[in-house]
Amino acid sequence: MKVGLVRHFEVKRGYPNKLVSADELMKWVEEYDASEVFEKEIDLCGVDWKRCFSSDLLRAEITARTAFKGQIEFLEELREVALSPFFRVRMRIPLFMHLLFIRGAWLFNHKSQPESKAEVKHRIHIVLDKILASGEDVLVVGHGGIMMYMREELLKRGFTGPKFRRAANGQVYIFEKE
Repeated sequence: MKVGLVRHFEVKRGYPNKLVSADELMKWVEEYDASEVFEKEIDLCGVDWKRCFSSDLLRAEITARTAFKGQIEFLEELREVALSPFFRVRMRIPLFMHLLFIRGAWLFNHKSQPESKAEVKHRIHIVLDKILASGEDVLVVGHGGIMMYMREELLKRGFTGPKFRRAANGQVYIFEKE
């Protein structure tokens, strides 16, 4: 059985190059989630994918429809980990600082974050049970952060596959289990 993990296409919205407040950060997240993408061809690595599951966010949906011509099952469980500002003040700081604080808060299960690391791992465990139930070769379109946890869970389940730190947009990473 093969599982192909694909990170969504690159988002057109891009990142702010200025200082942003917590409110501006959340506005940017909304714009990013609704943004169009830079579409490109996807190399499916010669695999005849039988099923496809995708995050229900626009960027993943567009990617999935490009990669797979059959019926696609869109799942909220495949969404990226939700962001919530660590600081709720009007102070403006660089985006990377917001993201650094949010990531730290998330890793340490701070109450500012809507979902803990354990909850994300559990969500991935449950959704992979569903995805793998058919035993067919399956394509999964999602987001970079979630893909890292999916990779980890697939390896725990006896799959082999490539390492990646930051998954490339629109590239298939194949995990295989005999």
